[in-house]
Amino acid sequence: MAVTDEAIEKIKDMIVSGALRPGDRLPKESELAAELGLSRNSLREAVRALALIRILDVRQGDGTYVTSLDPQLLLEALSFVVDFHRDDTVLEFLAVRRILEPAATAMACAHLTDGELDELTRQLDALGAAPSVEELVACDLEFHRGIVQSSGNSVLCSLLDSLSGPTTRARIWRGLTQEDAVSRTLHEHRAILTALRDRDAEAARSWATVHIASVEQWLRSTL
Repeated sequence: MAVTDEAIEKIKDMIVSGALRPGDRLPKESELAAELGLSRNSLREAVRALALIRILDVRQGDGTYVTSLDPQLLLEALSFVVDFHRDDTVLEFLAVRRILEPAATAMACAHLTDGELDELTRQLDALGAAPSVEELVACDLEFHRGIVQSSGNSVLCSLLDSLSGPTTRARIWRGLTQEDAVSRTLHEHRAILTALRDRDAEAARSWATVHIASVEQWLRSTL
């Protein structure tokens, strides 16, 4: 394992230093192994590991390439790891979301177009006044994703997308067990949207915080 780790570090150094750039094809296995002073077996293991986390792309019959290194692509690995969360860590995921998402919502104020705001409004209008819990949670995910994607920060967007999964079940359970959860969620969505239309970044940040904190507080009360 130590030899494989060394191989990973050497390939990483080549990418970080610019010797290998996004989209570049790696030298042939025998050439690269000789250049880095590695065995072909340890190089193979390193390439396999880096392909799993989307640093490298192994194309059968064509060679191995450095990926685009786009944040959304790289953070797919985080989504995979997050899927293994335990139920007792959901509060921690909500706490991180409460820190990041209000900031992204405030940032979106400067970037959301009138057309995008109209689309968010259509989503809420289509949901109606008494949606099912499943419909509400599905809309909730799309509503916040649409806002965060307009934050202008692809890393923040990818991080929040990764964090949304572990909190989905908590949101569904809250909708099924808390009497006013549906109406409160609809009200908070409208308030966030109003703040965005007014280009009031601080109001948007505050309402996003209230929205996430309400789920967090409910969950704490049930534990």
